[in-house]
Amino acid sequence: MIKTTLQTLANKWNSYKYRFVPWIALNLGKNERTLRHVKERSQDKLISDEVVSASLLKLFRALFKSDLFRQKEVLSFLPASVQSAYQDTLTTCQVINRADHCNERGASCFSSEVMLDTLEFSIHRAPSSLLSAGRGVFVAKGTVPKGAVVSMYPGTVYQTQEPIFFQSIRNPFVFRCIDGVLIDGNDNGISKVVFRSCSGRDRLGPFKLSDITWLTTSPENPLAVGQYVNNCSNEKSANVCYQEFDVPAEFPVELRQYLPNVNYRHDIQRPLRCVILVALRDIQQGEELFSNYYTIVH
Repeated sequence: MIKTTLQTLANKWNSYKYRFVPWIALNLGKNERTLRHVKERSQDKLISDEVVSASLLKLFRALFKSDLFRQKEVLSFLPASVQSAYQDTLTTCQVINRADHCNERGASCFSSEVMLDTLEFSIHRAPSSLLSAGRGVFVAKGTVPKGAVVSMYPGTVYQTQEPIFFQSIRNPFVFRCIDGVLIDGNDNGISKVVFRSCSGRDRLGPFKLSDITWLTTSPENPLAVGQYVNNCSNEKSANVCYQEFDVPAEFPVELRQYLPNVNYRHDIQRPLRCVILVALRDIQQGEELFSNYYTIVH
């Protein structure tokens, strides 16, 4: 009984310690290979915002086109030219196959196949190759090329001074951006309730401005599993890195339903913050994704 309790506490500590400031201060320099160094904030970006946006749009458009049988109401509110652009690229046969496939195998499975067809690789969650690390993220099929957007970090976005105390208790999924913005990627408890509430609040008629399916085991956006990417170690070096991305105002409203982030407050006068993970090298099928939990700006 005591041994089991101690083991449970040890596992929770191993998961949380990377967010505990005193532990970070004492241990930061002991494992140099787990740190990422950049000279300036601007150098934290491995690829340009334009490349990030183009990659997301490519996948989101493919997801939307594959799901037109459920997007009829959204489509009806779009300009005629936009409607034609979607409908002209998809046959009736493809729409029917999408519906049948969803019923039989689930949206997550189909989304992964759309990702594979579009980006030439797919990812999935599975038990990590690291001991006591819980779940991790692996390349399921294909090869991830260097510089590709391989995942997204989902969650509620908190600006500095916004309340996150209760959500952060025993929560190892709070991501801190360089400018102090926080993203709560926990898919359980109060964090889950807050995200669902904020997402419902921001809905504009048929237009969903964020994706709540990352809170389930079947995310419609297959990239939205970045919170499960584990920290690298001295034995297993990082093959992806985090990069901040502010969603531009001109991002198509019909595709925002695949964004796995939402602002805590609805009256924020700044773009929606997303965090993506970018491949540092070619990553082969079967490899687990590892990131640097710490980026040091000199």
